[in-house]
Amino acid sequence: MTGTSLLDIRDLSIALPRGGDRARAVDGVWLSVAADEIVCLVGESGSGKSMTAHAVLGLLPPRVRLAGGEIRFRDTDIASLDEAALRRIRGADIGMIFQEPLSALNPLTRVGDQVAEAMAIHGRLDREGRRSRVVELFAGVGLPDPETIGRRFPFQLSGGQRQRVMIAMALANDPALLVADEPTTALDVTTQRQILDLIRAQQKARGMGVLFITHDFGVVADIADRVVVMRHGKVVEAGPGRTVLARPSHAYTQSLIEAVPGRAGPKPAADATTKTPVILELHNLRKQYTSRTGFRSRRVVHATDDVTVALRAGESLAVVGESGSGKSTLARMVMALTRPDGGEILFEGQNVAGLGGAALKSYRRRVQMVFQDPFASLNPRHRVGDAIARGPIAFGTPRAEALAIAARLLERVGLDASAAARYPHEFSGGQRQRICIARALAPGPAILVADEAVSALDVSVQAQILALLADLKRELGLAMIFITHDLRVAAEVSDHTIVMRHGRIVEQGPTAALFANPAHDYTRDLLAAIPGRAIFAARHGAASDAPAPA
Repeated sequence: MTGTSLLDIRDLSIALPRGGDRARAVDGVWLSVAADEIVCLVGESGSGKSMTAHAVLGLLPPRVRLAGGEIRFRDTDIASLDEAALRRIRGADIGMIFQEPLSALNPLTRVGDQVAEAMAIHGRLDREGRRSRVVELFAGVGLPDPETIGRRFPFQLSGGQRQRVMIAMALANDPALLVADEPTTALDVTTQRQILDLIRAQQKARGMGVLFITHDFGVVADIADRVVVMRHGKVVEAGPGRTVLARPSHAYTQSLIEAVPGRAGPKPAADATTKTPVILELHNLRKQYTSRTGFRSRRVVHATDDVTVALRAGESLAVVGESGSGKSTLARMVMALTRPDGGEILFEGQNVAGLGGAALKSYRRRVQMVFQDPFASLNPRHRVGDAIARGPIAFGTPRAEALAIAARLLERVGLDASAAARYPHEFSGGQRQRICIARALAPGPAILVADEAVSALDVSVQAQILALLADLKRELGLAMIFITHDLRVAAEVSDHTIVMRHGRIVEQGPTAALFANPAHDYTRDLLAAIPGRAIFAARHGAASDAPAPA
């Protein structure tokens, strides 16, 4: 421990309502956070880590209650305080950064006013002083043109900018303790790197204690002084960050580290003599969007600009880049959901851009998509067997045969055939994504497009889904296009990688060669931003109480 103890959680238990999958969300947890240190609380969904963090601020959901133990902040038992006393601590002595800033920020209030309000609630400064303090905070968290940013609404900011606003709000009253609940999970790798560096810099400058919630040991490797690993509501391992990374003692910790995608490095390129025929060709593909920014001015965005790439049968192609790079627009054009402004999309030599009617329907049977969010992708009113069977039925397969296909595919993706009679809400996120994969496979496609298909999942579930897709690719001879911002995923799954920025391909080539010797500065920046690059050294180097290098 590196400083004075700020937070001591002692034998904490949190009871769940009757009918849950277990009696307690948190069961007998002990952990502490000192001044001037970052403690990472690690675990998968359902491990109890977010419940623990929310209990620190008195933000537990209705019907969930503390069943025992203490939460001591300095010398005060938070668990015994009433709501008025909690409000005096919350946001002042203890700040919090939430996972999804778009949900945490008021969409109808300018972001500068929201940060100023956080100070006004606790009686900090006068109105003019708060206004100056907001500008100072925004500059400190790296927001460009802080005065202008302060007058904007949340929807006018990027995801990274919104998260910086949340950090500024959490720091507004100079808290001694900062609780960060998955603050980088939904961000691009370069933005994630900037946020991690920002939190570390602010923590060092202010001498804060930080309780950082994450499911990703790549993030742990970059930021943690100490690590606490939770599973099913219990602590299974704790210790200095580098020690846990180098010599994890619990099988669950080992499995989380092993599940970090891309740890084995990119797979070697296929033998040139065994290359398969080209199945999809994109030639000089262009798409632009025009929007009005005033009464007379217009803004033109080149979503894709002169994109040329080929996909071979049975090959995996990763399309990587940050938000706004054009990769999702590219996927929508491949799926014939968006019409290009120029160029060609050739599938088995036929131009897709000009297809309509029965020909377009036939093409869409051969090219299927797995979307990012398995919760939104499935109709909650349809049994999963019916959801999978709808594709084959739409292409003329009799219902009984389509339901038999659905049952076989459910078993193939690792679920029981009896799951066909259940509804989506009865499954976990990883199981739902398996169902979405089964649904995409049902029509018998030649190409599977996966648009950020694992970015919303825990790392261990990510590993399972990526392994499943790799198996299906080998068994069925599928060609796959992986849209991702995470180069670790590209290393795990792809034979060939293209890197996109501002609608253009800045670099492409065999994945192993591109990772080993990137030619473009942007590619090098993306590789440098990968969380947990030090994880290999941490596993094989000497243990130390110091954090793994950023």
